[in-house]
Amino acid sequence: MHRFFAPDIATTLALPEEESRHCVRVLRLVEGDEIEVIDGLGTLYRCRIAMAHSKHCGVEIVSQEVCPTHWGSKIAIAVAPTKNLDRIEWMTEKCTEMGIDRIIPLLCRHSERKVLKTERLHKILVAAMKQSLKAQLPQLDELTPIKDLIDENYDGQRFIAYCDESLPRDGRKNLAQVYDPSRDALVMIGPEGDFDPAEVDAALKAGFIPVTLGESRLRTETAALFAIATIHAIKQKMKS
Repeated sequence: MHRFFAPDIATTLALPEEESRHCVRVLRLVEGDEIEVIDGLGTLYRCRIAMAHSKHCGVEIVSQEVCPTHWGSKIAIAVAPTKNLDRIEWMTEKCTEMGIDRIIPLLCRHSERKVLKTERLHKILVAAMKQSLKAQLPQLDELTPIKDLIDENYDGQRFIAYCDESLPRDGRKNLAQVYDPSRDALVMIGPEGDFDPAEVDAALKAGFIPVTLGESRLRTETAALFAIATIHAIKQKMKS
């Protein structure tokens, strides 16, 4: 069954214009056809097309179901966007497919990208959510200065991953060793030039746990995916 995204479906009983166009013009669905609609907040609606209009496709709701995330406690990743935008777009897509609650583009001292428009990233998240059969859209923050994130009141485990040998090494453990799958988790990944020593110092003083992601030096977007995959693997092991 075809799946569409309509954040206000419960009140408007209609698909947004872009989704309506895809439904009616591309897929050529007609009145009486049944579709799935997700609101991005965790609810799946089974609907029947009542008016097959390419700009305002009206529906009637047949049933609805709350679909909690399969991973339980919340997962957030904070990443300094790469200079090559394709790489950060790929990362956000894959994180959404695996399962994530929040993505925070991070502005650091060594950041290669100082400006980030999130409109296209949002569209990528929507497409990945639908493709991976999820009902919850990850929260996508605007570009956030690292100090603001460090100062944020976060009720969960907070990790900072880095590999620069000039940065503090004492107490740094593998993420898989210190992650508690019963708690919310935020992992912070720096830019390609890694974090500035002052940024690491501020994070550690604020309670961030220093971690490593293994022996290999990973690209920024690869490190983010490795961290999310590690967290999901531990959660799956806990369930088995």
